Amino acid sequence: MDQQTYAFLSQPGVGFFSLIIIGIIAGWVAERVTASNHGLLTNLLVGVAGAFIGDKLAGVLEVPVHGFFRTLIAAIIGAIILLWVWRAIRSR
Repeated sequence: MDQQTYAFLSQPGVGFFSLIIIGIIAGWVAERVTASNHGLLTNLLVGVAGAFIGDKLAGVLEVPVHGFFRTLIAAIIGAIILLWVWRAIRSR
């Protein structure tokens, strides 16, 4: 994997299409956990944003996140945090 791809995705071993699959799955799981009701595109956006949040959180906690399944777990946790923060801001 070249440096530009690695820097863009910030996840070694996870390509563009894998990131989309991870985003959809993570967004869907986060939607179910938080009892939200979103569409497929919103699930994708929440899941991809959750992947970046989960990656940064794992970096702070010094937990290695490499590969599909670890990235998926980090994305699910990040997406749940993102939806929780979003609901807390909207409820005010």
